[in-house]
Amino acid sequence: MNDQSPLGPQTLSDLIGSRLCHDLVNPLGAIGNGVELIEMTGSVRGPEMDLIRDAVRDAQARVRFLRVAFGAAGAQQMLSAREARATAQAPWQGGRLALDWAVTTDLPRLRVKLGYLMLLCAETALPMGGEVSLAVDQAGQWQLEAHGPRVTLDEALWSVLRFGMGAAGRPLRPSEAQFAALHAAAEPLDITLNYVARDGRLSMATA
Repeated sequence: MNDQSPLGPQTLSDLIGSRLCHDLVNPLGAIGNGVELIEMTGSVRGPEMDLIRDAVRDAQARVRFLRVAFGAAGAQQMLSAREARATAQAPWQGGRLALDWAVTTDLPRLRVKLGYLMLLCAETALPMGGEVSLAVDQAGQWQLEAHGPRVTLDEALWSVLRFGMGAAGRPLRPSEAQFAALHAAAEPLDITLNYVARDGRLSMATA
């Protein structure tokens, strides 16, 4: 595609991600509304309804997050600090990861996309969960710090962030798509991704 945006080209995978998330948001919203109506009538109560309600909320939160992480973003699109924070934190509430989203300014959606993908990459290094903080420094670069009971890095997989998909030396699994997506999003912006893990901590940064 010939998108000459100064913030990078629009890719087919971005558009597919946006389309899939867009098509999932509406039916999930309809299910959520249906559950609320049933609860208002009081006709059905019990753990079954709680399970359905929680599952719908979790799915909605995850789809909104993935829409930013993997979807298309225009050169001029901005995301408010409030929306970015809410969308970032919602999928992890009650899970193994505790997220501190320490960003207080509005950012271009493409920059938020990088932060979300960094978070997904960090998740793979924390198999037993942990705490992750994300911030933007004065130069506008992302700074991620994470720690947990166990921090593990597959060096071949993480090298994809610097050198692209071929660096892994094997086909990537669907659960590892964020590494290829982060490299693809950073490369046209002339952004370098740095990472280091030591003493039970993971640090990531853009430069």
